[in-house]
Amino acid sequence: MMLIGKKVGMTQIYDDAGRIQPVTVIQAGPCTVMQVKTVETDGYNAVQLGFDDVKASRLIRSEEGHAKKANATAKRCVREERLIGKDVPACQAGDKVTVETFAEIKYVDVTGTSKGKGFAGGMKRHGFGGMPASHGTERKHRSPGSIAGHAANRGWGGKPAKGKRMAGHMGDVKITTKNLALIRVDAENNLLVVRGAVPGATGGYVIIKQSKGKK
Repeated sequence: MMLIGKKVGMTQIYDDAGRIQPVTVIQAGPCTVMQVKTVETDGYNAVQLGFDDVKASRLIRSEEGHAKKANATAKRCVREERLIGKDVPACQAGDKVTVETFAEIKYVDVTGTSKGKGFAGGMKRHGFGGMPASHGTERKHRSPGSIAGHAANRGWGGKPAKGKRMAGHMGDVKITTKNLALIRVDAENNLLVVRGAVPGATGGYVIIKQSKGKK
């Protein structure tokens, strides 16, 4: 089962050996089951979770009606987890999912939206080395250099190849950080403490799932 949460921030804790561990605190849930999809009703099995109530002034009628079917309030963040194979969902609409579902889990995968960096040059975006720092270089120190001639992309028109590493929009993309050790589960305050960094800015929504790489 997945959980939707909000990144609280990073801090440090001491492990059993007295070493400092950098950790990220995530407010995970409680999440409400907004809808349960089955093969008979929707063609596939899935569970739809919602997190963080919407202000009354920002309610959308369609979202409000969808939430009423589950006897819940509309949520700001709604995500769906599709179940692999023919597994039938064990929960029902309106149920609550809390951090206690991760009590026996050691490693998690966390998905979030990275910080947006705006328009960035080749050196910042791709780690290019830039031009020489002296010997005649003038006002071109951070230039990306040549992007090759049209013949380098023959057959696809007179444009640079798709995916060519150049300056452009950086960040603000979905990123999954895998195999993060789950250090602590605070059921009383709905908090998860994981070792290491989590994608996104403080206050951003994240999705936590059991790790597929480490069990």
